[in-house]
Amino acid sequence: MEASVILPILKKKLAFLSGGKDRRSGLILTIPLCLEQTNMDELSVTLDYLLSIPSEKCKARGFTVIVDGRKSQWNVVKTVVLMLQNVVPAEVSLVCVVKPDEFWDKKVTHFCFWKEKDRLGFEVILVSANKLTRYIEPCQLTEDFGGSLTYDHMDWLNKRLVFEKFTKESTSLLDELALINNGSDKANQQEKERSVDLNFLPSVDPETVLQTGHELLSELQQRRFNGSDGGVSWSPMDDELLAQPQVMKLLDSLREQYTRYQEVCRQRSKRTQLEEIQQKVMQVVNWLEGPGSEQLRAQWGIGDSIRASQALQQKHEEIESQHSEWFAVYVELNQQIAALLNAGDEEDLVELKSLQQQLSDVCYRQASQLEFRQNLLQAALEFHGVAQDLSQQLDGLLGMLCVDVAPADGASIQQTLKLLEEKLKSVDVGLQGLREKGQGLLDQISNQASWAYGKDVTIENKENVDHIQGVMEDMQLRKQRCEDMVDVRRLKMLQMVQLFKCEEDAAQAVEWLSELLDALLKTHIRLGDDAQETKVLLEKHRKFVDVAQSTYDYGRQLLQATVVLCQSLRCTSRSSGDTLPRLNRVWKQFTIASEERVHRLEMAIAFHSNAEKILQDCPEEPEAINDEEQFDEIEAVGKSLLDRLTVPVVYPDGTEQYFGSPSDMASAAEHIRDRMKLVSLKRQQLRHPEMVTTES
Repeated sequence: MEASVILPILKKKLAFLSGGKDRRSGLILTIPLCLEQTNMDELSVTLDYLLSIPSEKCKARGFTVIVDGRKSQWNVVKTVVLMLQNVVPAEVSLVCVVKPDEFWDKKVTHFCFWKEKDRLGFEVILVSANKLTRYIEPCQLTEDFGGSLTYDHMDWLNKRLVFEKFTKESTSLLDELALINNGSDKANQQEKERSVDLNFLPSVDPETVLQTGHELLSELQQRRFNGSDGGVSWSPMDDELLAQPQVMKLLDSLREQYTRYQEVCRQRSKRTQLEEIQQKVMQVVNWLEGPGSEQLRAQWGIGDSIRASQALQQKHEEIESQHSEWFAVYVELNQQIAALLNAGDEEDLVELKSLQQQLSDVCYRQASQLEFRQNLLQAALEFHGVAQDLSQQLDGLLGMLCVDVAPADGASIQQTLKLLEEKLKSVDVGLQGLREKGQGLLDQISNQASWAYGKDVTIENKENVDHIQGVMEDMQLRKQRCEDMVDVRRLKMLQMVQLFKCEEDAAQAVEWLSELLDALLKTHIRLGDDAQETKVLLEKHRKFVDVAQSTYDYGRQLLQATVVLCQSLRCTSRSSGDTLPRLNRVWKQFTIASEERVHRLEMAIAFHSNAEKILQDCPEEPEAINDEEQFDEIEAVGKSLLDRLTVPVVYPDGTEQYFGSPSDMASAAEHIRDRMKLVSLKRQQLRHPEMVTTES
């Protein structure tokens, strides 16, 4: 019985040989019962198979059967024990029924095993798991019963399957190899039977069977010597000890027969190779020198574009593919010839070397021609690729040059100009690359000797050379035309940059002038506390006006420059019609406000000067002090100045604008009024000097 036939049953682990032994060196057979109902037929089959494994000597020592009933019912345990009487009565010496912690009540009293010992033929004891060591050493018990013996059922089952498969295949292979080897010996005596023997091959691969046997033997030996890992004593199972010599014997027989078989095959192969090599060599030589060379002679062009070169490359790859098949035959033949030469058969050495030299010369010559053609087509493809890229770059540059420039500002012009320069530089690099690729391709064509395809290729080469030179000259002319257009466009764009710059600066001048006007109206308010301070303010104001005048003149000059540039570019300036009126309007407003500021400062100087003369109270000039007209003049000037402070600046468009805020004007007017009060008090003092004395 083979394990593979009852594999589903064996996987259920209804019973197993763990490798443990009792104190009489008998094997321990374990039957682990479970909660589910145990199939007695399957258990019987499992026991039959397990008991067929040990040797007769091992069986003679008897078995100790452990029936694990901790998870089962009493009637199932009783059935199993009774079944052992029919399956293995002579081999069983002791049956240990492991009872559960909670006993089977009083059902056991209905069947006493010890009373049935004579009828059963073996002793049956009921024992709990923790007391099983009274009968069996702990090292011979598995972990399920508190022992230290390691057992992996699936690992054991897999090894049994491998062992049985190896035994079956190796036995069959030995018979086949013996038949082949014996038949070969007869064939050497009767040459006519050789063809029949050549068709007789083993049904399985001997190498595979040998490898399987070595792996199996290595695993069995490893388990034998690795049992002490972790400090636990371990010994292999008897079936493993029995399997080792069987495997070793089969391996020795297989190696012996396989060695003879290999020698037989070598001799046969050598005889057949001698007859086939010359025929194959001539087939290769005839094709390479005939159809192969004719295919290469028909291919000489390089194409006039990427698509054409790719088509030629594809055609060449097809030719190479056909040659590759024959080159593969050449490699195989060369290896076969080398193997025969190494064999040292003197009668065949001269002919084999001649065939090898002839085959190598033809193949190397043809391979060189294929490689040269492939390199030439690759160089042509790269040349046309660079030419196409350069043509696209020139088209893009020309398209950019043909579009009229209508940028929004100077920055966009600068960006466009930068892009134009980058494109032109890229074209220069592309043209240089085209020249290098073209020169390299021309060098390859010039090195193309007449022997390459077996004919004179001067005419074909001239067409290829003319095409390459024509492409390079055409690209050079297109590039020169683009350069000329770029020079014109660059000048125009630089003028446009200058135009936008003038317009921006003119607009900035208007903004500056507006800011000066705003500063004049909002911050130039004070009239000074005395004549000297007012004169200083007047001088600062004149310098302020000079700055505004320079700003206005600068803006006018910029606008005049924009007119000139627009005439040169034949375009309409956006700013000349908008910025100039704004500039003139702001300047006019500034002029009116500035003149008003000057008038107020001049009136303030006159007022402060006359008031200071009177208030100084100089005794050397009593006539001047007593002049009533001076007091009247000061009063008149002060009132006029106060009135002027309340009057807004009126622009030509009718709009009005005050200097500073009302509080600022009130502060300035208050100072004038205070000075006028002092002058009035001085006047009263001069009219009534006795009043001053009385007050004193």
